[in-house]
Amino acid sequence: MDDHRQDHRDDHAHPDHGHDHAGQGHRHAHDHGHGGHGHVHAPKNFGPAFAIGIALNLGFVGVEALYGWLSNSMALVADAGHNLSDVLGLVAAWIAAVLVKRAPSARFTYGLRGSSILAALFNAVVLLVATGGIIVEAVQRFLEPAPVAGATVMVVAGIGILINGFTAWLFASGAGGDINIRGAYLHMVADAAVSAGVVLAGLVILATGFDWLDPLVSLVIAALIIVATWGLLRDSVAMSLAAVPPGIDPEAVRACLAARPGVRGLHDLHIWPMSTTEPALTAHLVVAGEANHGLFLKETADELRERFGIGHATLQLEIEGETACTLPKGCVA
Repeated sequence: MDDHRQDHRDDHAHPDHGHDHAGQGHRHAHDHGHGGHGHVHAPKNFGPAFAIGIALNLGFVGVEALYGWLSNSMALVADAGHNLSDVLGLVAAWIAAVLVKRAPSARFTYGLRGSSILAALFNAVVLLVATGGIIVEAVQRFLEPAPVAGATVMVVAGIGILINGFTAWLFASGAGGDINIRGAYLHMVADAAVSAGVVLAGLVILATGFDWLDPLVSLVIAALIIVATWGLLRDSVAMSLAAVPPGIDPEAVRACLAARPGVRGLHDLHIWPMSTTEPALTAHLVVAGEANHGLFLKETADELRERFGIGHATLQLEIEGETACTLPKGCVA
């Protein structure tokens, strides 16, 4: 009789094992690996970075808003609003970083890993909305110009460069492999850039008396923020729609599976993000009946993890000439 085998392998806990059931003709392999290309199940703990960043920026928001109002600087007030949005973004990213570590449940079988994708999307949207507010206020200031206290602007914005630059540095090590952390990092970098622009505007206003430079700098900085945020928005929207994660070439994965020894066909390949750091894969492979399927599954899962960072692979094996695809609408390419 045909067999139905499920091989579950976890590199840190237990070896391969299988279960045979009569009357079935498909084999499945589930590989839960760790590591490879920055995709890991236990991301670095950025809790202290979030706590420090939120505390510093929340305090600076109050200082910047007060002195922006006292010095009549639209650039400072706009930056304070932007900093407030960053505090909200940091809070959302921190919550998501905690939720991704929650254990799976009967209802949430992947745990709450997807919350990191939602937090990245939230960060991108909030950043763009806050930038829109900066643009509106800057345009109004162009229409109704007012004198600006350049020296006060420079001092307060200079403090902002230090605070935002330091906070960005706290997240720099995780910005490349996790778009949730990248969202927090971009918020801080954008704020440091805004503060630098405000310092420059204050310097020029002191030297020339051109108060209209204050809203102009706000518009230039807003444009730079939009450009920097667009990639985060694009990636987070794509990941929330279960697109192939950035950095993984689906055609290269397909070619890798098709080239495995004994593979006669491949269909229903799906690659999607379980979280901002953990890609998953499912595929149906048509294989030769005489192959050593246990060894094949292990070596295939190892290659997917090592080459593409895919640590959660589920492979269904269909024996050539013996078993058929069980999908209700039939197999597709």
